[in-house]
Amino acid sequence: MDGDICATATTPPDSDPARKRRVHGMLKLYYGLNEEGKTVDQAESMNPCDINGTHFDPEVYLNKLRRECSLGELMDQETCMVKQIRSLDSDMQTLVYENYNKFISATDTIRKMKNDFKKMEDEMDCLSTNMAAITEFSAHISGTLQDQHAQITKLSGVHTLLRKLQFLFELPARLNKCLELQAYSQAVSSHRRARCVLQQYSHMPSFRGIQDDCHAIMDKLAQELRQKFRDGGSSAKDLSECVELLLQLDEPAEELCDKFLIHAQSRLEANLRGLEAELRPPLSSGPTSVIDPSIGPARRLSAAPTAGSPTDPTSPGNPFLSSSSRTDILEFIDRGCNEFVSSLCLVIASYQELFVNRPQEGELASKNIPHMAIGKLHAFVDAMATCYFLLVERRIQEEKSVGDNSLLVRALDRFHRRLQAVAKLLPGSAVPSQGTEIVVRAARERIKQYLAALQRFYLDSLRDVRQALAAPRLGGSSAGGGSHLAGPATGKDAPASLPELLSSLSASILNQIKSVLASVHLFTAKDITFSNKPYFKGEFCSQGVRESLVVNFIKFVCQSSRQFCESAGDRGGSTPPALLLLLSRLCLEYETSTITYILTLTDEQFLVQHRSPVTAVAALCGEAREAAQKLLNHYVKVQGLIISQMLRKSVETRDWVNTIEPRNVRAVMKRVVEDTTSIDVQVSLLYEEGTRKAHSSDSSKRTFSVYSGSRQQTRYAPSYTPSAAMDTNFLSNIHKLFSERIDIFSPVEFNKVSVLTGIIKISLKTFLECVRLRTFGRYGLQQIQVDCNYLQMYLWRFVSDENLVHFLLDEIVGSTAHRCLDPAPMEQSVIEVICERG
Repeated sequence: MDGDICATATTPPDSDPARKRRVHGMLKLYYGLNEEGKTVDQAESMNPCDINGTHFDPEVYLNKLRRECSLGELMDQETCMVKQIRSLDSDMQTLVYENYNKFISATDTIRKMKNDFKKMEDEMDCLSTNMAAITEFSAHISGTLQDQHAQITKLSGVHTLLRKLQFLFELPARLNKCLELQAYSQAVSSHRRARCVLQQYSHMPSFRGIQDDCHAIMDKLAQELRQKFRDGGSSAKDLSECVELLLQLDEPAEELCDKFLIHAQSRLEANLRGLEAELRPPLSSGPTSVIDPSIGPARRLSAAPTAGSPTDPTSPGNPFLSSSSRTDILEFIDRGCNEFVSSLCLVIASYQELFVNRPQEGELASKNIPHMAIGKLHAFVDAMATCYFLLVERRIQEEKSVGDNSLLVRALDRFHRRLQAVAKLLPGSAVPSQGTEIVVRAARERIKQYLAALQRFYLDSLRDVRQALAAPRLGGSSAGGGSHLAGPATGKDAPASLPELLSSLSASILNQIKSVLASVHLFTAKDITFSNKPYFKGEFCSQGVRESLVVNFIKFVCQSSRQFCESAGDRGGSTPPALLLLLSRLCLEYETSTITYILTLTDEQFLVQHRSPVTAVAALCGEAREAAQKLLNHYVKVQGLIISQMLRKSVETRDWVNTIEPRNVRAVMKRVVEDTTSIDVQVSLLYEEGTRKAHSSDSSKRTFSVYSGSRQQTRYAPSYTPSAAMDTNFLSNIHKLFSERIDIFSPVEFNKVSVLTGIIKISLKTFLECVRLRTFGRYGLQQIQVDCNYLQMYLWRFVSDENLVHFLLDEIVGSTAHRCLDPAPMEQSVIEVICERG
């Protein structure tokens, strides 16, 4: 309690800026008001020491101070209270001064209001007096004129009738004057005012004459309005006024619509003839107009020249077709939009202003003219747009070059945008949708052209590759139909170009695809209006670009590559084997990486959304691998047949019964080894080595162990007797039963060892079959021994399993021995000497 009193006693007075708020707060507190100025019920303080309360007791307060405070605190309390008293006195004095001026101003205002109300009372008294006088005079006048009111009314009616009669009698002259001044609107208005009256009193001779004169004048006026409407040279306002006046003159609305459309059609036909002149070459013997001159607002195009005819501008044999005599497609579309489409929009706007959007009043409202007029307008616009679209499509079909696509895309975009104005002017018209179909067809046709261009590029690239493979090279050999480009010593000269050709071919095709995609991507640019339409973008990107262009081209590459396997004959056909090998590697690379890369690139560039079914990447990769497998199998077959042909001729053209004792290896065997080595070098440039079975330490000499020692004795020694031959055949068949079956034409794997194995199997199998068809003497058998031993020395290193070569060569020697008249084998040491010398 002492702390509160001392704190109150030592509190300084409020600062000056808050003085006014404090004074107002004290006044509100005094009058019992809250912050909003409303009276509030406050609980009265019963404390006698509360200096601000109503029950304050000075004696109790002073006794409390003397009892609780020291002398210094009493002195400070006194000083603080004196300051507060002075501050309150000053605040009250300021409050009195501030309100004094308001009191004076309010007193002056009340005094002035008292004077003004006194003057107003005097004026109201004067007004009341005047109103009473006026009422008295009005009653006096009404009483005086009451007798003459009926007569005045009758005279007024007669005067009105006479004015009407005067208007009727003066109407012919008035109409003639309006006709001379070309005040057609005033004439029609005057005639409409009098038409009902003249019609009502037409049985009277005088009115009948006036009616006949007016009809003659109005017929002449209607004729002039029809002529003015037919000429159409007036402004839109005058033309609108002319149509309105003709409708008021009971002119049939259908005839007016037809006349307007016929006149508009003549101008649009002139625009179409100008466009057709750019399509038709000069001095052409074709029709002179694209418009059928039949009567009516709907016209149609005459029969266009058939494709490939002399008058067809797109015919390759057309002597008038040149880039210098024809404007580009962008200029053609610009002219069509600026002339025909703009004129068509103007016709639509004017027609609607005249017949559709005009307020219909009176009798015209019952004829439902807008419904009839809008139907005619739709038919007219559709017919004229059809003529224009045929010209546009003919011009688009002339765009055969796929070099620059920007002009065509810009032209189609401008064509599409300008047709949207027709949609705004004439809702429900089929013209915009037909224009969109033209754009979509043009884009699809462009896709077909780019696909054809890619296919031509691919075929041209293959032709270049074939020429490069057929080009003579130093150190090369042309034997074997181009299957080997060099012998063993110089084989690296020719085959060295195969990886370069493959890399160049693959890179050129991929770059061409990227270039085509970049050109086609212009159709989906952000600034192209039709590219963002759902009916275009989704279908165009997925079915157009991805399926019709990219997927079809990949399928074409695979199909055209497979065709090289279908035209080969017994000699391997005209396709170079190196080309088969190169194409098989190309298709294999497509299967492993290229197809996935191309389709991913297409999906990313065109944001392809697979809403409709599309070809899966796995399916394309499978097709490419199938083509690669077929090409590689055919390559093995062709190369095997080439070597087989040499072996067959070498067997068939020799007299094996009367041949001399062998002193050397035959040249054809050396050629077989050389060609096999050349093929090995060639295949190694494009395919990996592959896996082999472990070779024995005497792989190159296994032939000798087969045909010497006990093997020779058991095979050949008993053959001199008849029963020995049966034993030999029996032993040979037992040996075959336990040998592994050899599939000659089995599919090869994508590696060098598998390819060479397949070629050697075909060659040795042919050698074996040819031997079975001949009869041999002693030296013939020995020559076969020498040849097979030579082949064994070199061919084992090319195959995956040396036992395969050993088995086939063993079969060849065994078959020769069976068909030998005097089977006397050569010593193994002699065979080795001959083979090493050879």
